[in-house]
Amino acid sequence: MELNEYLSSSLTEAGYGGAEVQKTPIGTKITLFVIRPGLVIGRKGSGIRDLTARLEQNFNLENAQVSVTEVTKPELNPHIMANRIAQLIERGTAFRRASLWTINTIMGAGALGVEITISGKLRGERAHFEKHTAGIIPKSGKVAEEVVRSSTNSLLTKMGLVGIKLKISLKEEIHRDFDLIAESQPKDETEIPSESEGESQSEDKSQTNEEKLPDDSEIKAESKDIINSEVKEIAVNKSET
Repeated sequence: MELNEYLSSSLTEAGYGGAEVQKTPIGTKITLFVIRPGLVIGRKGSGIRDLTARLEQNFNLENAQVSVTEVTKPELNPHIMANRIAQLIERGTAFRRASLWTINTIMGAGALGVEITISGKLRGERAHFEKHTAGIIPKSGKVAEEVVRSSTNSLLTKMGLVGIKLKISLKEEIHRDFDLIAESQPKDETEIPSESEGESQSEDKSQTNEEKLPDDSEIKAESKDIINSEVKEIAVNKSET
């Protein structure tokens, strides 16, 4: 934490965007992420040699090896964008305008979501905080650990100390279990009959329906038989009475 604060204060003009520290059997390897690596390296490497000597002296590092990496997308780096918000507020820009400008810049660069929290004596003697969000910010779980990058910064104004906390969620860090294929799903295969086939099928259906339906003569004969049987039954009943 102290190393990060020291590097942030000493490499402000170079656009400091964070550092990675790895301890190896040979020594300590420090990788710096900045916007303008030429300001850190200096002429013929004089700047990076001075920085290495200061880090070994101030933090008791043995055989420190400092390397510089350029940040390709500074809009998606929370350290750089938090420093920009602090610089805008120091120049007299309203904190709401600074936060909204930062949100639009980050979302325009392709971020999944942004959350900015500014706290302190912002508008009066009484301290409070304001939070501005856009997009999606996972709050917990493994997804939040892998996707969300956060940074904090502070600055001293005439009203008092102001704190800035910035969170950025990155689309590139999301691990997808499967790829979504943008293809239309195959529909059920149904054969559309041609005109000739359709006519033949309709004729077959009509023939089967004609075979099932009886003729008019058959219907009349059946009705006569039913009437004759009923008349005979009536006559038998009268004779018995």
